[in-house]
Amino acid sequence: MKCGGSTLAALPGSFFDELVELQRTGVTPVIVHGGGPAISDTLGKLGIESEFVNGLRKTTEPVLDVVEMVLAGSINKQIVRRISTHGGQALGLSGVDGQLIQARPVVNSAEIGWVGDVVSVKSEIVDGVLKLGYMPVIAPVGVDPSGQRYNINADTAAGAVASHLGVSRMIVVTDVPGIMKTVDGVKKVLPSVTVQEIEDMIATGEIYGGMIPKVRAAVACIHGEVREVVIVDGSEPRVLTQVLQGETIGTRIVRMA
Repeated sequence: MKCGGSTLAALPGSFFDELVELQRTGVTPVIVHGGGPAISDTLGKLGIESEFVNGLRKTTEPVLDVVEMVLAGSINKQIVRRISTHGGQALGLSGVDGQLIQARPVVNSAEIGWVGDVVSVKSEIVDGVLKLGYMPVIAPVGVDPSGQRYNINADTAAGAVASHLGVSRMIVVTDVPGIMKTVDGVKKVLPSVTVQEIEDMIATGEIYGGMIPKVRAAVACIHGEVREVVIVDGSEPRVLTQVLQGETIGTRIVRMA
């Protein structure tokens, strides 16, 4: 499950109650989270300039220190605390811990800095945490064999973790009900859409504005073993149970063979 840092902060207590309920029934979610707004806020307070290149944060060494501090520190522990206060058991990790997420520089690292692509994920660490009875909460900071840290896009990290765990479905928890399309003058949620259909809808303007990065992020999660991503609104009652039971909720993005 991928959750944006700001989305998680705004989720109702009932969402965390459901997480804990699932854990007690033996369906333990693995959470990968972001935290872009909190990073920007902290950089601003410290007087460190934020710069973006094609939608990705340019990550200099000072920015990287803040990225790790916010993602692996305050955001990660906030999520763990919320799960714990609702009666669940969670363990916070970053991709640096045990070299959980091994990374390498992105192709355009010369202009974007310490941003990484995922090389591999040590799924045995996640499996070990699950066997101990804890819900893994993972911050997307990666590391290479030399110990260099990398800022990794949360969607990229979530897709890689899901794929290395061998799961076929990933849930993206957002603040929107799914991908919308206007039908006879009324906006309706599309129950299912292919990656190609998404690109076509962006080209025709049916998907526009702030929804473009949301759907592109979801598409980025379709990686390796992951064959479908479900975009859901985390404030919807019993949203995770509905997805797991195969009910029609949100939008399923499917990869065609």
